[in-house]
Amino acid sequence: MRDMQHIRVDNCSIERTLAVIGEKWTLLVLREAFNGVRRFADLQARTGAPRQVLSARLAGLVTEGLLRKEPYQEPGQRQRDEYRLTQKGLDLYPIMIALTQWGDRYVADPEGPAVVVTHRDCGEPVEVRLQCAKGHEVGGAREATARPGPGLRLRSA
Repeated sequence: MRDMQHIRVDNCSIERTLAVIGEKWTLLVLREAFNGVRRFADLQARTGAPRQVLSARLAGLVTEGLLRKEPYQEPGQRQRDEYRLTQKGLDLYPIMIALTQWGDRYVADPEGPAVVVTHRDCGEPVEVRLQCAKGHEVGGAREATARPGPGLRLRSA
């Protein structure tokens, strides 16, 4: 079996995921969507994204199937769209929590994190943990091995 450090993968899942969500404004829009923010003006105010950038990111997230548009209309106003997470978008929640955990550990203010995500039922902080398919806890990268998968395509030289 080939060692993954000597293989150039053409169809890497991390690379493909970053192509969808690996940009600052996209992640901030997703953060707000997970916090229940749905309307353009509110997303813009909460993220600080320039209007054109936010429009482009929202359109991309809708195209990728992470958000869906739902029309709404305030009395006396024109119809507008709200942006709601799809199941595909909701499936990113562990990634968002993992980013938060890393940020809380390495880049938070000395006083602590700005936001703490807690379990609604018991009030304890939510965290991401790694485990194998048999349920064994994996403590980190040194306890895991990357191996070629069934869909591996090698990058041509």
